[in-house]
Amino acid sequence: MTVQDQRVSPARPRGMSRGLTLLFAIAAGASVGNMYWAQPLLAPIAGDLGVASGDAGFVITLTQIGYAVGVFLMVPLGDAVDRRRVVPLIMLGAAVALGASAAAPSFLVLLGVIALVGATSVAGQILTPMAGDLATDVQRGRVLGTVASGLMLGILLSRTLGGLVADVLGWRAVFVAASALMLVLAVILSRRLPQLEARKGMPYGQLLLSVLRTVKGDGRVQVTILLGALPMSVFTLFWTGLTLLLSDEPYSYSTGTIGLISLVGVAGAGAAQGAGRLYDRGLSVQALGGAMLLALVSLVVAGLGQASIVAVVVAIVLFSIGLQAALVLAQTRMMAIDPTARSRMNTVYVVGNFVAGAIGSALAGLIWARAGWLGLMAAGAAILLAGLALWAVQRTRALAE
Repeated sequence: MTVQDQRVSPARPRGMSRGLTLLFAIAAGASVGNMYWAQPLLAPIAGDLGVASGDAGFVITLTQIGYAVGVFLMVPLGDAVDRRRVVPLIMLGAAVALGASAAAPSFLVLLGVIALVGATSVAGQILTPMAGDLATDVQRGRVLGTVASGLMLGILLSRTLGGLVADVLGWRAVFVAASALMLVLAVILSRRLPQLEARKGMPYGQLLLSVLRTVKGDGRVQVTILLGALPMSVFTLFWTGLTLLLSDEPYSYSTGTIGLISLVGVAGAGAAQGAGRLYDRGLSVQALGGAMLLALVSLVVAGLGQASIVAVVVAIVLFSIGLQAALVLAQTRMMAIDPTARSRMNTVYVVGNFVAGAIGSALAGLIWARAGWLGLMAAGAAILLAGLALWAVQRTRALAE
């Protein structure tokens, strides 16, 4: 099968308007949010469908597996097809999968359709490189930073809103609302997404193989993947551990309270936009090192102040600013390596982050059981120190190219 070329629209103005940038950010955040609606719903899902609470955790696992498969199989299409058509179709698929999840009569059916939810929640990962293609050189960092802010906000808000809606209307209503949102956004994007210049088509199998070839033999790609993956593993380690900390003594907070405290992480959304502007000014290498250093400081604050909610909140703010800035800078640099293959570059970056994030989540549970919160913060600090060491060695080598 040969993937068809995109069609050219000669009249399309260059650059991304603020309105279009905001639309991209909202759509990207809503799409990735589909991955996290179910996180606060595991207990009611287990009770309603008659399964053990531990088994309900497979809902999250299947969503993540579906997402990884969807990223690898669909995101590279952004380099070879008309994204104005593909993105709304993917979001329509997500609307159908979410609707099926709301109507699932049994746990096994829910597991099947929730995997499809993950696989069709990848529109944001196609919109991000598309935003990079549409933006001018002088605005690219700001635009990508804004879209990345939308992705981060989608992750944070979906967890909190999912729990609040479920408390009032039940867990099925969460999926109904998410399905309706996907449907509305699919219609809007089908009308608002501009066309891009035509690109040479290639067989689909060759397109997927080219994703793997982007990593081999290019030091810039390899280093940038690591500089995104290491902070991402700490990101999931920290947020998973935070839930464990706040649900345990001396806090013993409810799920809703923990979700509200987690909203402090919204501060990182502004940092993502600021990081994009630093990229536009040619300061991405310096800013990347500074962002990881700030995240490292936040872990020290969190570890030493674990008994004080004020210290923990301060640490969340610093951590969100540092980590989200680092992730945006690494992703923006990745897509700048080969402007003709931004979707494939984003694919390898996101898959690398996904693997690292899964490792971080797994480590959080293991370390918490053996060394508690201090052990978690020490592990996160060690990972960030490894990232800073890599940055220090490569900032005049691969990062300077």
